[in-house]
Amino acid sequence: MTMLNITGLASVPVKSAPFPHFYLERSVNPDQLQPLIADFPQLRQGGSFNIEDVETSTRFRQFVDQFDSDEVRQILGDKFAIDLQGKPMLATLRGYSRAKDGRIHTDSKTKLITVLIYLNEDWQPATGRLRILRSGTDMEDYADELLPGPSSLVAFKVTDNCWHGYPSFEGKRQSIQINFLTGEGVRAKHQFFHKLSARLKALFR
Repeated sequence: MTMLNITGLASVPVKSAPFPHFYLERSVNPDQLQPLIADFPQLRQGGSFNIEDVETSTRFRQFVDQFDSDEVRQILGDKFAIDLQGKPMLATLRGYSRAKDGRIHTDSKTKLITVLIYLNEDWQPATGRLRILRSGTDMEDYADELLPGPSSLVAFKVTDNCWHGYPSFEGKRQSIQINFLTGEGVRAKHQFFHKLSARLKALFR
């Protein structure tokens, strides 16, 4: 079952400034979109969860697993001039944005490429929209402001200046984050800390 819009993914252009990134408005084939949104796990707490630690449908896992295919690895690798073959992939889920989330940051250097797939029915709020930023100091100095709408996808190469974030939003904001990592040990470390964080949140809920 091909749920991912491979044609769109392959053809979308990459913007080089302020760092290599692209935005695909519809990453899921239309007939699969609503079932996939309905399958998104009910995560009512903030933070990231390892997909392995969350109960998901077979369809949902199949969608995520498509990013681990040779075809998608090749497409993303070609776009960002990185050889992703053999690089470990990490998939995490976010279902709820806290007021403190979205602060300006760059991703860890242990990550090569970050892919964000948003699975929200719609997006009306003025806040919570991902911004591709020109610096690490000014949320208003952005090159792109991207809607976290139904199956929109943002991907970027992790660089020293890959500043991004979004104006504070509190509420349901569903996303899948895919990262291709520098090594297997790195994946184990990321998974451990996400699992520990999830357990602590459950303990103090």
